[in-house]
Amino acid sequence: MTDFLSDAALAYARMGYPVFPCAPGGKTPITKHGCKDATTDEARITAWWQKHPNANIGLATAGLIVVDVDGAENPWLADQPDRRQTLCAAPLSLTPSGGRHHVFRQPDGKSWGNSSGKLAPKVDTRGNGGYIVAPPSVVDGKAYRWADGLEFLTSPNGLPEPPPWLVEILDHGRGREPEQPVAPVSAPRCDDVERRAVAYLDAMPPSVSGQGGHNAAYAAATAMVHGFGLAPDRALTLLLTRFNPRCRPPWSERELRHKVEDAASKPHGRPLGWLRDQESAPIPADVDISGILTKAGTVTVGANNAKPPSGPPDPGPMPDELLRVPGFIGEVMDYCLDTAPYPNPVMAFAGALSLQAFLAGRRVRDPGDNRTNIYLLGLAHSSAGKDEPRKVNARIAHAAGIADRVGLRFASGEGIQDALFLSPCMLFQTDEIDGILQSINKARDARHEAIMSTLLTMYSSANSVYPMRRKAGRENPGVIDQPCLVIFGTATPKHYYDALSERMLTNGFFARMLILESRPRGAGREPRIRDLPARIVEAARWWAEFTPGTGNLANWHPIPVVVEQTEEAQRLLVEMRLSAEAEYARAEGQGDEVGTTVWGRVSEQVRKLALIHAVSENRVSPRIGAEAVRWASAFVMHQTRRMLFMAAGHVAENPFHAECLRAVEKLRSAPGRELPHSVLLKRMKMDAKNFAVLIETLRQQGEVEIVTTPRPGAHFRSYRLVGGVNDGGAK
Repeated sequence: MTDFLSDAALAYARMGYPVFPCAPGGKTPITKHGCKDATTDEARITAWWQKHPNANIGLATAGLIVVDVDGAENPWLADQPDRRQTLCAAPLSLTPSGGRHHVFRQPDGKSWGNSSGKLAPKVDTRGNGGYIVAPPSVVDGKAYRWADGLEFLTSPNGLPEPPPWLVEILDHGRGREPEQPVAPVSAPRCDDVERRAVAYLDAMPPSVSGQGGHNAAYAAATAMVHGFGLAPDRALTLLLTRFNPRCRPPWSERELRHKVEDAASKPHGRPLGWLRDQESAPIPADVDISGILTKAGTVTVGANNAKPPSGPPDPGPMPDELLRVPGFIGEVMDYCLDTAPYPNPVMAFAGALSLQAFLAGRRVRDPGDNRTNIYLLGLAHSSAGKDEPRKVNARIAHAAGIADRVGLRFASGEGIQDALFLSPCMLFQTDEIDGILQSINKARDARHEAIMSTLLTMYSSANSVYPMRRKAGRENPGVIDQPCLVIFGTATPKHYYDALSERMLTNGFFARMLILESRPRGAGREPRIRDLPARIVEAARWWAEFTPGTGNLANWHPIPVVVEQTEEAQRLLVEMRLSAEAEYARAEGQGDEVGTTVWGRVSEQVRKLALIHAVSENRVSPRIGAEAVRWASAFVMHQTRRMLFMAAGHVAENPFHAECLRAVEKLRSAPGRELPHSVLLKRMKMDAKNFAVLIETLRQQGEVEIVTTPRPGAHFRSYRLVGGVNDGGAK
């Protein structure tokens, strides 16, 4: 099978299809840039599969359009045999889960990206910027295979073009025709949709130079392509004519086109057209909204005064391409995914990152004396794969002879100090860390308060000494020499954010955390036993025995090795620092204490992660290069904006604000983001008078709309959350 995979990859390349390796038994790319690394270079492909002989085959779909039908029982086109038959003109790959990939080439003049559910539920497409896993790759012990008579035996130019009906849908987004009923007269016309899209775009803030500008421009592209469902070419035109003139400096057409293509190809947490399909997507007050309502007889109170959502923008969960670091971290992550009953890429990455940070603790530093101590938190729902990364880390530490330096939980600040006094480098893997935070918030004694104080001080002492507390009967309590405390905590998303307090946001604890949120739990599989790979054990033991400095193991004074930076890396780090300082100044000017606290740590976090990236890639002769800095910068900037967005929607400034946030959350999780008056009142468990004050406050803030539907005898009232790219909570 190993030779078969390598031979198949070379065969695809010889026919003209760029390929790249994916994780053995999985679908995740194992190259730095995923499908962007795809190539037809046989020497490079041979080298990849010599290094990863069991790697699955990723086939880049640039220039192709692949219809991905998920599930053997998918009913798509079951009642349209003529259309279904036209798909059989193309090569057909049968997937291990019972789905199918129909492979066409894109007609001249077309530039289709990826889509999710555009054709029908669970029917996606893969085009420019995407990829598929190709036969004979294996997932969950089952192989992809070409259907008999529909094999992949031609060059890209020899593939058929998609049938005309499919071209029409891909161009204009009219899926599931002709079964769809005729839209009601009151539904928005195409020009209405575009007018609303333009108004929304005009209300969005312009982007500025630096990473923040990239996020703002990408948000604008996402709103046009995914939110309003506009064709990529039309979205690009609007960005160039309406958005770009307000940007200083303006973007090049190539840069904006790239953002549009990304917005069209990447997965999103909302369905396609979610802004288009809202009755009152945020529109400035001077825009005429007549004819936009889609439900006959429904009146939306306050629609003319709707405003763009307040609060920081939501960049969404961490992109998959940032959850990959070459070398040791990637190898540990792959092993975890290969053995987990419920493989969770986010949690596997978090566990591997924390393990590398722990192993390198007190042994390396960058030219600015930054160390590898990090506080990392993985958020996932119960039974979603949180246990396996902790178990893998414990097994690796045991194999390296340092299992005594891995702790499960901490009950007090004194306990943390005592543990690090005995072993100055510790990895604490703590589940349900939200419970600890709740205890700190509600504590009436100093014990839990000391936990936070210790964590804050220990974090900043990694390149100095930590003075121990005085104990009775001991004149000299001693110090901890360059303590390295690495925390890998896990929690459920709701409980974690509910446990946060405004004090935690402003005292620096929140700013020190790297927070990763898991996707929905994937399919499970039967448990399997697999020995630790020899490369992983060898690397862990190397780190355990690597003791730069003076003294012996019992009395070792570390003098960490300085990992140098390339000139390009230094330049990028300076740019990142300046960008973070600009964000800090902006927050400071707005009196945003949370923003200044979080942005103040960004440069330090980038440097720590770039250092970890470098030693993961090459532990013997590490060097911080441009690629490490680019990854660390993108990672930290994305997670910083996500943290600020989530904090704005979950952390209350006072009890009334907490009730506002709770009401917004209940609407956000409701079908259609709307609930009847009686249902929301019951769920809020409030008296009618205070409930009325709360709703009126949210309405005036532009967070909630009151929807009244006339009925005989009485009107039916419901409340709908105002949608938007930011999706921010009540302020």
